[in-house]
Amino acid sequence: MDIGDVRDLYDREMRRDAPPDGPDARVERVGDVVRQTAPPLGWNGVLWSGLDAAGADAAITAQVAHFAGLPDGARTWEWKLYAHDGPADLGARLRAAGFEEGEPETLMVAETAALPREPVLPEGVRLVPVTDASGVDLMMRAHDGAFGGPPRPDLRHQLLTRVTSEPDRIAAVVALAGDRPVSAARLELTPGRSFGGLWGGGTVPEWRGRGIYRAMTAYRARIAAERGVRYLQVDATGYSRPILGRLGFSELGTTREYVWHAASDGAGGERA
Repeated sequence: MDIGDVRDLYDREMRRDAPPDGPDARVERVGDVVRQTAPPLGWNGVLWSGLDAAGADAAITAQVAHFAGLPDGARTWEWKLYAHDGPADLGARLRAAGFEEGEPETLMVAETAALPREPVLPEGVRLVPVTDASGVDLMMRAHDGAFGGPPRPDLRHQLLTRVTSEPDRIAAVVALAGDRPVSAARLELTPGRSFGGLWGGGTVPEWRGRGIYRAMTAYRARIAAERGVRYLQVDATGYSRPILGRLGFSELGTTREYVWHAASDGAGGERA
C-alpha cells in the first residue's frame, strides 16, 4: 500500500467528490471549497478545500456567511482540516476567525483483506447489531458512559436516520455486558467508494483494556470484507491509535475539527 497514493484516493473519493451522508443533506463545491449542508441536527461543514494564502480568508468568511444565512436558522458546523491542506497556516486563520480548534486525530487506513475478522470478547460480553430506535438508545448510553459531556440529540438523530432509512450504508453494533451497554461502534459505507469508515468505539472506563475495541474492529472488518470494501479508515485518538497500529493500520496524516458555534444552536453535528 503506497501511503501517498491512498491518501490522494481518500481525498478524491471521500472529501472532494464526497456524496451527501444522509437523505436530507446536500454537498456542493463553491470555488475551492466542498461543503455539506444539512438540517440543524445533521452534519454541517467543510469537507475539503484547495485554498492558497491569497484566497483563504475570503473563503472562510464566505462559509461563515453561508451557514449563518440558512433559511432554517444558524447552526454549529465544522471545518474538517487535514495537515496536508493548504495554506500551511489555515488552522491559525480559522482560529483567528472565531473557530474552536479540536484535538488532533490521526487518519489511519488499512486494507480490509489484511485485518483480523474474528471478534475475541471478554467473558460476559456479547455484540448485538443495531437496527432500530431501541438499539440506538443503547448506543447513546454507551457513548455517554464512555465520553460524558452534554446530551447529543444530533448524534442520536443521525444514527437513527441511518439505521432506519439507509441500512445499506451503516452497520452499527453495541457491546453488552449482561444488559449494560459498555461500548458502541459503527461502520459507515459509501456506495461506489473504496473506503469504509470506522466510527465510535468508545468504551466505558471500567471495561477498557479488555479487548472490546479490538473485537469491535474485527467485527466491522468482517462486514466490510463481505461487502467488498477495499480500505477501512479511522480518525484515531491517542487511545485507539496504538491498537489500530498493531492490527495493521497505517498513518496517512493528522486531522482536526475547527468548530463554529452558533449562539442559537446547542446541538452541533458529528460526522462520525
